[in-house]
Amino acid sequence: WISDAGAVVDMIVQSQGVAGNASLSFTVPADEAMIVYEALVRRINAELPGVTAEIDRNIAKLSIVGEGMRAHSGIAAKMFAVLGREGINVDMVSTSEIKVSVAIHQKYSELAVRCLHEHFVENRESD
Repeated sequence: WISDAGAVVDMIVQSQGVAGNASLSFTVPADEAMIVYEALVRRINAELPGVTAEIDRNIAKLSIVGEGMRAHSGIAAKMFAVLGREGINVDMVSTSEIKVSVAIHQKYSELAVRCLHEHFVENRESD
């Protein structure tokens, strides 16, 4: 359905909600969000009565990237610890061999970038 709108999904999470209802959350580029949302609502209304869709434009995606991540375990745990110390909740996570990405609330994006930069770039010797 999302591909019908011509969008590419970046991060995706499926979870089991209250009363056994499934929840599907995903990110798309900001400039494609309304197109995807409108396409989903049309399909949902036509094929899945009672199902709802919501859009949240207050999401920021942050990534730490590096070839060195292949050889160092625990990078994601360190990232979560840095964000957690600042009270920043992680809504979604996506990982690969050389990248860890998280979705957080937009209002924490500058703080998160600053703290992650301090930890992973400025204080390398502490790792």
